[in-house]
Amino acid sequence: MRRSYQGVSINTSKNTHEKVFCLIDKDKESIIVDIPAGSGAFVLRLKDNGLSNVTAIDIENTLEIDHDNFIVGDMAKDLPLEDNSVDVLTCIDGIEHISQQYHFVKEVNRILKAGGEFIITTPNISSLRSRLRWFMTGHHNKCKTPLDENNPNPLHHIGMISFPEIRYLLHTNGFRIEKVTMNRIKLISWLYVIFVPFSYLFTSIVYYNSGKKHGTSSVNKEVKKKMFSGAILFGETLIVKAIKTAANKQ
Repeated sequence: MRRSYQGVSINTSKNTHEKVFCLIDKDKESIIVDIPAGSGAFVLRLKDNGLSNVTAIDIENTLEIDHDNFIVGDMAKDLPLEDNSVDVLTCIDGIEHISQQYHFVKEVNRILKAGGEFIITTPNISSLRSRLRWFMTGHHNKCKTPLDENNPNPLHHIGMISFPEIRYLLHTNGFRIEKVTMNRIKLISWLYVIFVPFSYLFTSIVYYNSGKKHGTSSVNKEVKKKMFSGAILFGETLIVKAIKTAANKQ
């Protein structure tokens, strides 16, 4: 069944838009950017809730709504916005579609104001279900088979990214993670709970040895704590809210 909001297509997993909306500061004066905007379902949700200062950005205009503030922009290139001009930027299921993830995060840092919010969602390849699929097939969940190299297009998941990688990407580019959550836990995901003790033991040993060797014990402990939260172990879509704490060093 095709999912929609007010008749507008939703091209992401169930409950993702709702969870992202709950994470946003609801200041009516906030300048918000949604990239990639897609059909405009999330933009419409924002506007319906009184957040009218919204800019939709995507590589082409496929909006199914009336919205004047649309800008053509590519996540893999410089974003068409001024420095320190945005309060909130949402990137719903977009970052896994680009290979230039570092450049994108640097650009988000550039356009966000100090204390600005950056909310990312992406398929949760750190879940136990996805990890086991990778072990068995070499493919993560939500990217189960080889991509069609005869027909490359922006919809392909060319940059699947784990939670530790997202954390590193954010924390080394002027952001600090404030919240980690997920859209939902599908019933089948609970079947993988039997692997938790084994995964925890092995991860603990590896993180301990690495932390002792490289002086990263505190970071490893923080990452491990998140990696064994219910949201990451079993969630379908990973949702991360980060705050801009410093300007990115070019």
